[in-house]
This record gives sequence, structure tokens and C-alpha cells, in this order.
Amino acid sequence: MRVAGTINRDDIAAVRERAPIEEIIGQHVALKSAGVGSLKGLCPFHDERSPSFHVRPGAGRWHCFGCGEGGDVIEFVMRMDGMPFAEAVEYLADRAGVTLRYEAGGRRGSESGSSMRRRLLEAHRVADEFFRAQLAGPEARIARDFLRERGFDKEAAAMFGCGYAPQGWSHLTDHLRKNGFTEPELKASGLVSEGQRGVYDRFRGRLVWPIREVTGDVIGFGARRLHDDDQGPKYLNTPETQIYKKSHVLYGLDLAKSTIRSERTTVVVEGYTDVMACHLAGVSNAVATCGTAFGEDHVKVVRRLMGDTGQTQLKVGSHGAKVVFTFDGDEAGQNAALKSFALDQQFLAQTFVAVDPEGMDPCDIRQRDGDDAVKRLMERRVPLFEFVIKASLSIYDLETPEGRVAALRSAAPIVAQIRDRAIRPEYARRLAGWLGMEPADVLRAVSQSAQRGSGASSSRRPTGAGGGAAGPQQAPPTPYDDGPPPMDPETGQIATVVASRPNPRDPVVRAEALSLGVLLQAPKAIVEDAKAWGIYGELARDAFVTPQYAQVFDAVVAAGGPAEAPADWVGAVVEQAGPDLTALVSQLAVTPLPHDKPAEAGIYARSVLARLLDNSLTRKVADLRGRMQRAGAGTEAAQEAFAEMIRLEQRRRELREG
Repeated sequence: MRVAGTINRDDIAAVRERAPIEEIIGQHVALKSAGVGSLKGLCPFHDERSPSFHVRPGAGRWHCFGCGEGGDVIEFVMRMDGMPFAEAVEYLADRAGVTLRYEAGGRRGSESGSSMRRRLLEAHRVADEFFRAQLAGPEARIARDFLRERGFDKEAAAMFGCGYAPQGWSHLTDHLRKNGFTEPELKASGLVSEGQRGVYDRFRGRLVWPIREVTGDVIGFGARRLHDDDQGPKYLNTPETQIYKKSHVLYGLDLAKSTIRSERTTVVVEGYTDVMACHLAGVSNAVATCGTAFGEDHVKVVRRLMGDTGQTQLKVGSHGAKVVFTFDGDEAGQNAALKSFALDQQFLAQTFVAVDPEGMDPCDIRQRDGDDAVKRLMERRVPLFEFVIKASLSIYDLETPEGRVAALRSAAPIVAQIRDRAIRPEYARRLAGWLGMEPADVLRAVSQSAQRGSGASSSRRPTGAGGGAAGPQQAPPTPYDDGPPPMDPETGQIATVVASRPNPRDPVVRAEALSLGVLLQAPKAIVEDAKAWGIYGELARDAFVTPQYAQVFDAVVAAGGPAEAPADWVGAVVEQAGPDLTALVSQLAVTPLPHDKPAEAGIYARSVLARLLDNSLTRKVADLRGRMQRAGAGTEAAQEAFAEMIRLEQRRRELREG
């Protein structure tokens, strides 16, 4: 269970109940019907060609049968948009119309971090509207001319939210004060600067672009100098604030995220106008950093959106994830490429570089040659490592033996770092051609560099899953005995037994999974069907031989059982089961049941639970036969076992007769 912070638990439950999970997920995934009450689509968290991502709105859960991810609507927002728990709850509460309360003792009002976040977002929303309105005024003609000269008309400016910060010292500051924002809120927003006489507008006489997080909320601004008497930097961005962290932000991500997910390709350009040019030219997966170089945190953002996970091995030429960087062809562009290559190992995606031969950026290319020229630039991309290799060679005189040897020493380690070992020899041969050297000599140099790199990193290689020698595999745990379920002494939740994934082809496992499926998905139908309810009353944890399923059944009982099922029934079971079983509960809650008529849910539940109880009785009968043999004929223990066996056999016949 995730810690809820200071938000009232009932309000969190209301958010889970009222937030339309199919609509929230449907913004990111194209969902289609998968039977009664079930939807499915391509998983946004890993690469797949056929849909294995399922959503059951009635249960309020989602689960991917490919990668194993699953949870409720809050966990989807957290996973998809990278939000902490409290922020995800607040975001969904706004969508669902739920007013959140905070527990006694928690921080309230402006002292609450979450409340301050909402105030800062609101301040940026007001500022965004203010800047947009100013762009239409007479003073902003210089900003409109700037956009028009670069091929951006009124519609393009509106699409990207372009605005104008008027000259003067306090136009925006006064506007925010009139809208009820306090001095501490103004200082925390990053929209103002502070001097000896108080606060004043940070952006003055500049063209501004709103910087949005992936949810679409404005969290900062980038501003371009326009007036000759402006002594500030050419581009000025929002400083670091509670809501704006430049190392985590990519301009245009709110517009590009859908294409990035569907095409699994991200184009990284260098400026705001380049993003505008790319999107208007049809390259709608373009983003840009905001006043900082592309770094490790940006890598994480891009990987998450593309589903660039360790579960998919990507090869050059495959349809895997791709990242395309655009750089200027000058020395600064080459340095940027080298920095990006240093991050390449953090991607599983293929990384490329798209550089115009004349050194023009996408905005200039579109302005001069049109939209198709921008697309052609992306089509001419080359692998990042090839660009870096050639850049490293360009600084040496390859006409001399000394220059070629020095160039080899510089380029060999780059080839050795190519992640796909299958193509290293090919690029070693290409390097030999570029240098005019014998392929065998170059291959030897690359191999030696790879060995040195492997030795340097071997001490840092993790053990277990993902690298190194894994420890001995644990034997599967035995089923529970007749004692109480094991409890975690710290959390009070049912302790998790680690075991291998249940085999769905095993008929016993399948019967247990279907039984838990109806308990989670159709509790009302079980209660309303007298026979199904009676069978449920006979079940105990020993009806399950699969340890994980036994624990889920314990959680069902601990949550009150079907008769006490609240609106967020699956959530109640998850809370009792604990975090290690969350994915399994979600999987069972979204697995389509093989019946297509809601009116027959009770009959189906009865048959499934009867099969589970029958299997349990069969095992008990076998145990009783063994007990009789061990006790010996005619003993009291044997007679008691025989009587119990007759009773169980009678119950088995009743179950099979319906």
C-alpha cells in the first residue's frame, strides 16, 4: 500500500471510485472492447505488437499481461506521468470533482507543499493567459514580426501558446496581485525577481513560450530577447522552483507525447522555434531542453514515454525505440553530440543524429525550403556513434601516419562502446576504410579497447537479475498449513511468499485463478446466488495449492469477503494483500472471465467455486485414505477417517450434480 501522506483516506477512495479509469488511460492508449466489462490495447509501458494491456472499469484496475505492470487509476497516472502519489491524487481529484481534505496535524493552506504546488500552477495559468493576451497588443508587434519572419502565423502562435511580456517593471506582478496571489507565492513562482525595492517582473519586453509538464499544466516560461536595449541573455528561462526542474523538463512534451508513444521515436532539437517548425512540418515527436543540456533525467523521461525498457532487446534496423538528436554542424554541435554519446549507454533505444550539411537548424530549413525539407533532415539521420566517430577523426591529419594512428587511438574506444556487439566489427571495418588502415589492425585496437572498458566496469556490474552471477534459485514454498496466515510484524499485512510465477496451463492453477477472478470481479453475483454463496462459505486457504493465490484469498477474507465488498473492492483487497501482491491482484481483477452475459455471472461463479472446492475435497479424500492405511484396519482413527471420507465424497457428488 502506498503512503497517502496527509490526504484523507476516504477522499482517496472517492478519487479511485469517481475518476473514470477508461478515460484517463484512454488519453494514452487506444482501448477496444475485450468482452463484457473489459477493454484492451497496446501497453504504454513496453514494446508489443499485439495488445496485452487490459482495463476493467468495473473493478477500477488495469494490468498488462506482457510486462506484468498493473494497478489502479492513481498508479497509472504515477507510472505514466511520473507523479508522486499525492500529486497524482490531487490531479485526479480535480478531474473527478472530488474535494480533498487533509488529516488533522497535516500542513494546511499555504504551508502545505501540495497546496503551494496548486497555487503555483494557478499562478502560471494566470500568467499564461496574461502573456497570450498581450501578444495581440500594439507593443507586441515586434514579437509578432519575429514569429512571422520565421514562418509562424497567428494560428501557429496560438497552437504553441506564444505570448508577450510587456516592457515595464510590474505589469504581470500587478496582475497576479489583483488575482489574489501573495508576496510569498510570487517569490516562489519564479515569475518575479526581487530587488531592493521589492519584486518586479522577471520577463520584460520578450517573446515568451509556456513550458508545460506532460499533463499540460504550465510550470514555467522561456523568453527570447527582442529589444536592442535589453542587456539580458538572449534566452531567459524560469529559475528552479517547486514545480519547475529544468533537468526534468522537455519543451513540447505535452504535444509530442502521443506520437512518441505510438512511433516510439523522440526527436530532440535545440530550441523553441525548432520544436514549432518540426511539429508544423509533421515531425510531431520533437522536444527541446529548456536552458540546459540533455541529461540523465531527460533520458529517464524519454525512456518512460517510449517504453524503452530492459525487457526488449533492440537491434539496429528493428522497429524498436529511437532517439534522434539534431545538432549544428559546428564545434558546439559536435561537443553536444559527444555529451549525448556519453548518455547513450543509458538508452536501449537506437540513437541517431540528424545534421544539415549546411549547418542549418529545423526552423531555418523549414523557412527556406518548406516542411518536406524538415522531414528529409530526419530521414537522413545517421547512428550517433557514427557521427561521433567521424567527429573524432575530423581533428586529425589523416594524410600522415602519425595522424592516422592518433585518430585510431581516439576512435577505437568509441567503436568499442557500441552496445550491439554484432555490428562492432562492421564499424571497425568502416573505420579502417576511413583511416586507410588494415582492417585487422583496427579490429585489434577495438578489441583491446573493449577489453579495457570491460575490466574497468566489471567491479561495478550488479549481481543477480540484470547482470553477473545470480544466486541459487529458491525452491518453491510449500502450501500453508492449518495455522493462521503469516503476517508482517511491521505493517500488519499478510506476509508475501516468494515463488515462481504460477503456470496458467496447469488446470489446478487455472481453476484457482478463475475462482479468485470471480471473487474480485463479481462479488455481488456470488452473494446473490445462494449456492455460490454457500460454496464460498466452505472455502478455506487450503483450497489453494498455489502459494500466491492462497495469499490473495487470505486478503479477500481479511477485506471482509464479497458480502462486505465496498465500492473499491479490489483496492480493499490490495490493501490487505500488500505491495508485493498488487500486480497479481490487478492481473486477476482484469483477466476476462469466459462468460459473456452479466445475468449469468452468478451461475458461472457457482461453477468455478464448485470446481475449486471439488479439487480441495479430492485432495482431502486422498489424505484420509493415507491416514486410514497408516492407522490400520479396525482402529478408531481409521474409522473416524472413513466416516469423514464418506461425508466428503457425498459433498463431492452434490457439487458435481449442481
